[in-house]
Amino acid sequence: MKFQTFNTTKNDATKEQMFFGSSVNSARYDKQKYSFFEKQIRKQNSFFWTPEEIAMNQDSANYHKDLGDAAKHIFTSNLQYQILLDSVQGRAPNIALLPVVSIPELETLVETWSYFETIHSRSYSHIIRGIYNNPGDVFDTMLDIQPILDRASAVTKYYDDFIEYSSWYNLLGIGKHTVNGKTVDVNEYELHKKLYLLMSAVNILEGVRFYVSFACTWNFAESMKVMEKSAKILKLICRDENVHLAITTFIMKKFADGSEGTMLRDIAQECEPLVYQMYDDAVQQEKQWAEYLFSEGSVIGLNAQILGEYVEYIANKRMRTIGLKGPYAQSSNPLPWTDSWIGSKDTQVAPQEEEITSYTVGGINNNIDKNVLSGFKL
Repeated sequence: MKFQTFNTTKNDATKEQMFFGSSVNSARYDKQKYSFFEKQIRKQNSFFWTPEEIAMNQDSANYHKDLGDAAKHIFTSNLQYQILLDSVQGRAPNIALLPVVSIPELETLVETWSYFETIHSRSYSHIIRGIYNNPGDVFDTMLDIQPILDRASAVTKYYDDFIEYSSWYNLLGIGKHTVNGKTVDVNEYELHKKLYLLMSAVNILEGVRFYVSFACTWNFAESMKVMEKSAKILKLICRDENVHLAITTFIMKKFADGSEGTMLRDIAQECEPLVYQMYDDAVQQEKQWAEYLFSEGSVIGLNAQILGEYVEYIANKRMRTIGLKGPYAQSSNPLPWTDSWIGSKDTQVAPQEEEITSYTVGGINNNIDKNVLSGFKL
């Protein structure tokens, strides 16, 4: 059914597919097809944070006094790459998915997901404004770096392909159409296939493509005891990305197990070799990115080889989670200390001594016994 901002047809959203069913009419959450999405919305909202909570004064001093040219190259290049990808993720899920979403809990989740990606983009600006004497130098040279463009293009091509095709669907519907003298063939199978490949690309983005950059910035704090505020901001970003990874993983598994219809199940089987290739392309690009980062020299605690092993380990984990075999030899984490940065809990410190990054806002415990306050008196 083509997209409508207000769908007057009564429908039971719990019987709709996630995508390409009736447009959402009432944003009701009293009954849901997938309560998992509601849980992720609540989790993401409980993580709400702003980058301004973390002052960058110490990182500015570290950058200008303690980092050599090679370390500065690594730090800045990673920021530039992350800015570009999170800029895409701040807008693309809304543009691509909202017009074809059919259940209200997923509609709200996509909105929430995109909003938190904009927090990430603002975080990079906060870091750059706090550290660099001329922030414009970082932003203005970003698109001059070919390895960044190559990695970003690998994601955006799936967004662009799906957005164009689904736009024809929303405007014209299923069938063959002539537009500006060109025949456009919109069919249901191709529509769902492009959706599946897009979701695969985003799963790889959220689960693999950031981790070389994350590891480098965390290593500054872990091994060199510098740039600790930037590392904490990236820890908060990684915590959010874990939620987004869980979302895409859940969707892909529902596609593959037939919960969303036999067509998507068949597409998942057909596209399995291509998804393997997409993962391997990402792994190879991340290895190339590590080579680029260390092209101007080394830093304590890391090198391009160990980052290559690390991204293989991460890719194995992600692929197994969605039901694929991990094809890489790296079975253990070569950077085990990264686990403490990926996790959402911090060691408790006094609030006056350090910024707190482990708190949640609006977190509610619903598992409370009715007699818990039985002995309480006013």
